[in-house]
Amino acid sequence: MSDTPSATAEMILPKDLAAGKGMVNVQIDGVWHQFPKGTRMIEACRQAEINVPHYCYHPKLSSPGNCRMCLVQMGMPPRPAPGQEPQRDENGYEIIGWMPRPVIACANTIGENMGIRTTGELVEKCREGVMEFLLINHPLDCPICDQAGECRLQEQSVQHGRGVSRFIDMKVKKPKHVDIGPRIRLDDERCIMCSRCIRFMDEVASDPVLGFTQRGTHTTLTVHPGRLLDSNYSLNTADICPVGALTSNDFRFQMRVWFLKETPSIDVNCGTGTNITLWTRGNKLHRITPRLNDAVNSAWMPDSHRLNFHYIDSDARLTEPLSRDVDTSPTSHHITSWPAALATAAARIKSFPADQIAIIASARMTNEEIFLTRALAAEIGSRLLSLVPRSGEADNLLVAADRNPNTTGAKLILGAENPYSGLSFIRDSVRDGSIKSLIVLGEDIITDAGFTPQDLASLDFLLQTSILANPTAEHAHLVLPAATFAEKRGSMVNLSGRLQRLNRAVELPGQAHDDWEILRDLLLAISGEKNEAHHIEDIFKALAEAVPAFTGLTLSKIGHQGTQITDTGYQIPLLANERARKAAGLING
Repeated sequence: MSDTPSATAEMILPKDLAAGKGMVNVQIDGVWHQFPKGTRMIEACRQAEINVPHYCYHPKLSSPGNCRMCLVQMGMPPRPAPGQEPQRDENGYEIIGWMPRPVIACANTIGENMGIRTTGELVEKCREGVMEFLLINHPLDCPICDQAGECRLQEQSVQHGRGVSRFIDMKVKKPKHVDIGPRIRLDDERCIMCSRCIRFMDEVASDPVLGFTQRGTHTTLTVHPGRLLDSNYSLNTADICPVGALTSNDFRFQMRVWFLKETPSIDVNCGTGTNITLWTRGNKLHRITPRLNDAVNSAWMPDSHRLNFHYIDSDARLTEPLSRDVDTSPTSHHITSWPAALATAAARIKSFPADQIAIIASARMTNEEIFLTRALAAEIGSRLLSLVPRSGEADNLLVAADRNPNTTGAKLILGAENPYSGLSFIRDSVRDGSIKSLIVLGEDIITDAGFTPQDLASLDFLLQTSILANPTAEHAHLVLPAATFAEKRGSMVNLSGRLQRLNRAVELPGQAHDDWEILRDLLLAISGEKNEAHHIEDIFKALAEAVPAFTGLTLSKIGHQGTQITDTGYQIPLLANERARKAAGLING
């Protein structure tokens, strides 16, 4: 009987319980936690909601241990003498012996019964020393630095700095305002040599064009001779730069970040559906940055996508309904009211037989808008409905060959494997006179769909919803101003089958209306029914009831990270590369 308690105690030791789950026990600042074996110390602290300051470390990149800011104190149980059992506390954990020197948390992994201290005199003195070295040659001009407000050096110097400088010699002067690429600027005097940008270009963008030259305090960041930082992913280096060394030419000195509002949304430039943050002030969009989503884009986005937003405020933006009377003003449009525009549209559309009307919609429309387009076609009685394909070259990272953001959603809602297949038939029917009336939603069919001005001139009635004045709008009898991706709410499904949500960041200009409202009002004008859909949530509810893939969902349930609703078999190349590097232990993320 005397042997039973000790045997039982051995069976329930914390290390045995953790090992059975593939975990290890780690004490962080006096509290025990369990983490997967092989987790880096800095990630274990993060999961325990304890911040370890750092500069060079990034979970999506390798860990070189450059900056030494993440120093912590580590402890392990002392090795018992031969024949002796290790000492344990009342909970079965071995007594930790603390090392008298710090270790970097970013490059060391945890072990069973390890102890980590992120506070204390040793750690705090080390951080103060590292901060003092980092600031020796750093210009103390935070008020005029473009990174002010989101500078990690500025933040951590307040928390861990000495508050006064002991350095009395002249600072080393490094290159300033260096043009190293078409979209990015280098202020080398602010660089703290964390090497994040170098590792990103090498490991993620596969374009190792950046590197360090010289030695010691004269070390400078530079591009390879004869090269530029001209990758389509170059602006990600500005995102991850912890100081003001790398900045975007597009956003540089345009707005202080503390004035900006952040709105989570998704990119609409290709089928990947990169998660983004829209940065706005008042009613103006100032910049777009990538938003972390490990199921879509990791932490990155292409430059071509993030910079494609200035058209929102362009001079070609449509802000009023426009009408063209072929009898009184055949070559010019005049401003009209929404009630008059909708009444005219309904009357003209109902004046044609159903087989003489076609609808050309867009796979850049939201699910809700495509659903209403389907309802519009059913109300008219027309079976001629097609979207406009848009394709380009894929880059084997995040840019997909399908440049439409909602092809998958269109397939689900329209019940068509190829929602673009009817476009050529509609075009031929316009040319042979079979189609007399054309409704074009969100597309410039002269530029993108192979129509000619002569094709459109032959139509008896052409209605277009559009964001910008374009060649198709010039020939339309009625032009209705619509919303951009930053001005609407709604949902889309990316190429891998993930349902994601757009959010409104700015208000519509002038008399422009949200696309779903335009379609709803046009449907009501044609049918004569009473409005029962006052919010876009009402449209999504009807969509969820009609299309099986959306059953049980609401617009709010989608969340900021999206939800998988179908398996298309499509793999986002960048994520496959990241998973392989994570499996090899090269990164944490």
